Amino acid sequence: MARKTIKVDYLARVEGEGALTVTIRDDRVTHAELRIFEPPRFFEAFLRGRAFSEAVDITSRICGICPVAYQMSSVHAMEDALGVKVAKPIRDLRRLLYCGEWIESHALHIYMLHAPDFLGYQGAIEMARDHAEIVKRGLDLKKTGNALMSLIGGREIHPINVRVGGFYKTPLKRELAVLNDSLKRARDQALETVRWVSGFDFPDCQRDYELVALSHPDEYPLNEGRIVSNRGLNIGASEYDAHFQEIHVAHSNALQSRTREGNAYLVGPLARFSLNFQRLTPLAQDAAKEAGLGPSCSNPYRSIVVRAVEVLYACDEALRIIAGYEEPDRPFEPAEPRAGVGFAATEAPRGLLYHRYRLDDDGTILEAQIVPPTSQNQATIEEDLTVFINDWIDLPDEALKHRCEQTVRNYDPCISCATHFLDLRVERG
Repeated sequence: MARKTIKVDYLARVEGEGALTVTIRDDRVTHAELRIFEPPRFFEAFLRGRAFSEAVDITSRICGICPVAYQMSSVHAMEDALGVKVAKPIRDLRRLLYCGEWIESHALHIYMLHAPDFLGYQGAIEMARDHAEIVKRGLDLKKTGNALMSLIGGREIHPINVRVGGFYKTPLKRELAVLNDSLKRARDQALETVRWVSGFDFPDCQRDYELVALSHPDEYPLNEGRIVSNRGLNIGASEYDAHFQEIHVAHSNALQSRTREGNAYLVGPLARFSLNFQRLTPLAQDAAKEAGLGPSCSNPYRSIVVRAVEVLYACDEALRIIAGYEEPDRPFEPAEPRAGVGFAATEAPRGLLYHRYRLDDDGTILEAQIVPPTSQNQATIEEDLTVFINDWIDLPDEALKHRCEQTVRNYDPCISCATHFLDLRVERG
């Protein structure tokens, strides 16, 4: 075989429009491109000229699957710029809202997008015909996460209750307590999920990643922490631009992020888990060990197991927060406009999400920078394709295409919020 090109014109079971090209020459993968061809949506430009208070709602529209991540990053960055400090009950509610998003987003990925790859189904609908109870469990988990988001955020998609300084309305303790039974059931379902996915057949693929995630001294990272890596990085969000850069590549409408040295790196569940294992709850740690995971994981195909562990953790954490919740004296702290620059990084389900805003003295946004997880992982996805697909290039075209897609879906890339059927073309030379 002198030359073969595998083309996936529309990636299915990912959020958004993207395509994939893998070029093989002389029985080796020479080039891999994850092409993100959705038109740019210009959210950073939309924000310029807007009041600081509008960023929370505008940024949530970037994604229908992880709107809380964008809201939390923007609200923390604005409060950093304006010098706003919130009380513990508000901080706890924000963390609880984020738990809801982790549960629903991870459940969607595990059951609907990724599990079919391991079980040999075209999609979740086909899988449901043989595994109806399993799919129902996934939908129940997602429903529990959505209920958390609805109660605290005002609605399940694009929550409307978040504001700079806190919330427009905060729940009563008895209103949160209503969720206890469903969260306990979800915790049991999450434990079953870890055990279920740990039995999948995983390719034996290891990579020496540069792992990047938040780390917090007292908790598994969601809203807060320093940006750390397994290569010695330990910085605040305000130092992000000094260590990372965004570059444009011709085949993608999304900017790719690399270290200032030009290296690809990995954000997301594998990075969080490997850098913060000791901060998981004992139940989540024990489940991870039972599933065959050590305190770190460098096999991207096992990311589905790590996501399941994080769902279990989020259920545990949500129950802890509800048990200790004290109603705040007021739903928000006042935020007065002033000139300044604010920085924040939080952990979206798919990984580190960075926001930076520069404000005028009247609180008008002069400049905005948003670096989502998928743009940070895109270079690593392409490197993984180049490395891993070499072991499978003798497979028939359809089987090889499946392996390529499965590799991409390890990262749950969030291109936007649409799915498409696949059209494969193979060019031989």
